Amino acid sequence: MIEAGVSAAIAIVAAGAAVTNRVHTRISDMDRRVDSVEIRIAEDYVKRVELSEALNRFEAHMVRIENKLDTIATARIHSND
Repeated sequence: MIEAGVSAAIAIVAAGAAVTNRVHTRISDMDRRVDSVEIRIAEDYVKRVELSEALNRFEAHMVRIENKLDTIATARIHSND
């Protein structure tokens, strides 16, 4: 009877180790997948500094266009007088 108890205890310990190993493997796999998603997201999105610089250039171009339009509008007003 002791042999059966020892065998059952060894089987329970082995099953617990197998389940723990499987859970650890799944957690590690999930961690790797989350890391890869984070890396892809970081590669695809624009950094704030880059966006700010692009918006500043865009605004500068818009100001130049506005000034040119103001010059054209002023010239037309004075030519109609």
